[in-house]
Amino acid sequence: MSRQDGGTPGIPETQGDGAATGGSTADAAGGSAGAPAGARRGRPRSEGVERAVFDAVGGLLDEGVPLAELSIERIARTAGVGKATIYRRWTGKEELFVDLLRSMEPPDPVLSGTSVRGDLVILLESMRARGVAKRTSSLLHNAFAQMQLYPRLWEVYHHTVIEPRRRLSLDTVRRGMEQGEIRDDLDIEFVNDLLTGPLLLRTVIRPGASLEPGLAERVVDTVMEGLRPRD
Repeated sequence: MSRQDGGTPGIPETQGDGAATGGSTADAAGGSAGAPAGARRGRPRSEGVERAVFDAVGGLLDEGVPLAELSIERIARTAGVGKATIYRRWTGKEELFVDLLRSMEPPDPVLSGTSVRGDLVILLESMRARGVAKRTSSLLHNAFAQMQLYPRLWEVYHHTVIEPRRRLSLDTVRRGMEQGEIRDDLDIEFVNDLLTGPLLLRTVIRPGASLEPGLAERVVDTVMEGLRPRD
């Protein structure tokens, strides 16, 4: 019986992906039907298996294999594991690819919860570090470039990676308003855009622009100067 990878619409899979290559149909399903998207299922992850799978995907991308041709079957064969092993760890290619990208990025920032200015600097510095990582890693740059060609995959990445970071930033701005460090007569989303905009501009729209150390502090201090509560 054949099965689909559960992959992105518009990303065709190679033939034979449902063949028995390391597990039963039930194993390949990775768990019970109706499990929430992105939920971890099956046995705990083995770091060795995860690394082998990530290296396989990265190696194939480095060789110029398009994302559309990265079926679970091909990834499993390259990594030297069964398809069931992959499906026990990821619901499909979307989740696997997002986890690979996350593994190559700097870790998520840890905020102090005390100084709003300090936490905003930490958040923007994490954006700067990610921008530097994308520039210095050909694999990361290639993976992002390919991912944005597939709306469904980009949606998964946005929902599981970008949106949680955005909420963290919005919560920090809200805390600044509540503590009197930022004017509270402005829209929170607008204030957040003022803070994150310069980093997004330099990492997305102008990928060759400077991302020098200290940029996060300069942006936060400049913007907050104009956001101080009025007397």
